[in-house]
Amino acid sequence: MQHQSLVRTGSIVKTHCAPVYTRSCPGAADKATCALTAKDQAFTVVVLGASGDLAKKKLFPALAKITHEGLVPPQTLIVGFARTKFTQEEFRAMVRSRVENAVPAEAVDSFVAKVHYVAGDYGSADDFAALDRKARELEQACAKAGAGASSKANRIFYFSLPPSVYLTAATRVKGILSATGWNRLIVEKPFGRDLDSSAALQRDLMALYSEDQIYRIDHYLGKEMVLNLLTLRFANSIYEPLWNKSAIKSVLITFKENIDTEGRGGYFDEFGIIRDVMQNHLIQVLALVAMEAPVSLCAEDIRDEKVKVLRCIAPACVEAAVVGQYEGYAAEPGVPHDTRTPTFALVRLCVQNQRWAGVPFFLKCGKALNERKAEIRIQFRPPVTYLYDNVLQNELVIRIQPDEAVYVTMMNKVPGISDELVSTELELSYQQRFSTKGVPLPDAYEHLIRDVVRGDHSLFVRSDELTAAWKVRWRENTFVFGSVSFYLSSNTRSQIFTPLLHELETRKTQPIVYRRNTRGPAEADELLQQSGFVYVKKQPQPQPLR
Repeated sequence: MQHQSLVRTGSIVKTHCAPVYTRSCPGAADKATCALTAKDQAFTVVVLGASGDLAKKKLFPALAKITHEGLVPPQTLIVGFARTKFTQEEFRAMVRSRVENAVPAEAVDSFVAKVHYVAGDYGSADDFAALDRKARELEQACAKAGAGASSKANRIFYFSLPPSVYLTAATRVKGILSATGWNRLIVEKPFGRDLDSSAALQRDLMALYSEDQIYRIDHYLGKEMVLNLLTLRFANSIYEPLWNKSAIKSVLITFKENIDTEGRGGYFDEFGIIRDVMQNHLIQVLALVAMEAPVSLCAEDIRDEKVKVLRCIAPACVEAAVVGQYEGYAAEPGVPHDTRTPTFALVRLCVQNQRWAGVPFFLKCGKALNERKAEIRIQFRPPVTYLYDNVLQNELVIRIQPDEAVYVTMMNKVPGISDELVSTELELSYQQRFSTKGVPLPDAYEHLIRDVVRGDHSLFVRSDELTAAWKVRWRENTFVFGSVSFYLSSNTRSQIFTPLLHELETRKTQPIVYRRNTRGPAEADELLQQSGFVYVKKQPQPQPLR
């Protein structure tokens, strides 16, 4: 390959060929840490809740992969902390069983050797002091073992915990921060049950830590197709002229799972599908779809634009929502028999700004449905034509999972002597185009943990962004969508999801029961159709006529 000289200008790396876009540092104070931690410094990842499902299924495999690929410093240490009374050998055996399929066999032993464990309670100062002693002992051993190694140690604390113990654990962690290096906290969603609880959690965390130390993780922002959204929008000239109300009729963002709560019914029932998925994953994807172009690809500029568009979203209302619950949910362990917690939801939102006024944004999510799928479906307005009958609308579909892909539907003539028209797909499959020898694309947690190491906040939720996802400030405005009229008085603070959640709970609304392995309640499809959304079914491959 021909060598190309590079000139860095802001967030763009310019070459003599086409420019290569990269995410830049979050700020001058953090620029030094955007590169990997210095090789002679100890680097410790403390996983709180190390015996839980998230740590077992996602965190340890992701840590093993980025360690094997050299994306974290060589002096990396991993210390698990949980209530479970594991011995060191038992914990390592558990970790080994979880990473054996994630990395080559020769990399498993070296990773497991980096893993250590301390059992304790999240409210115990003595147990956290023992955790600190273990971490310092390991860090000092690293410093002695490395030739010319420094005594500097950096720490990441991953809160793989229920939100109910966040503040307790955060208070204890405050007392065991590294005194010689940087400290960063990764906090998992959900970030509260509503505006008030979210605000209280953020207030208490910010009393202990600065904003640049906190990484509020929404793993959906690390998925490959979500990462590609800004590139798709702003690095291709064909989309920007069409990315507005004049060309786009509707946007449907879908998250479907074909599994139920899998034994986590008690935890899930505390939050429900709207808080667990819609207010976190889907609203973040909506922000990336609807936001204006940022000034740069710097983390703060991207998050500024997300906050702006979130503040333009009208509050969700019961009349523009459908909630459901799959058969048998109330009989699952830990779930109250009279529960009204939704396991399915469809909500229609409106972004009230010049670009999107009048375009419905649908957020749809559910469990125990007919398939596992997450996608963004952007439906364009039908062409104004008198030449053809039965012309279907064009769609741009971004498939987030599984089988990541981008495809556009368009009308074509069937080859041969027939005049029949058919909707076809122009498709880019990521696995076929970008994977090498069957190697899967990186998991979202690999991206996100790597970014925390680099000090890059681009894919993490800022405090005001989180607040904007719960609420939005409106000037005096009245608007009508379909048969539903909204009035928003001046100087009021309306909330996107909190009013809907409170109204469902106040009315004691009973979710519509739907059968497992179906599309969900039929009423959801009816709401979509009433709002102008048209399902464009994938058509079979036509045979040319001779």
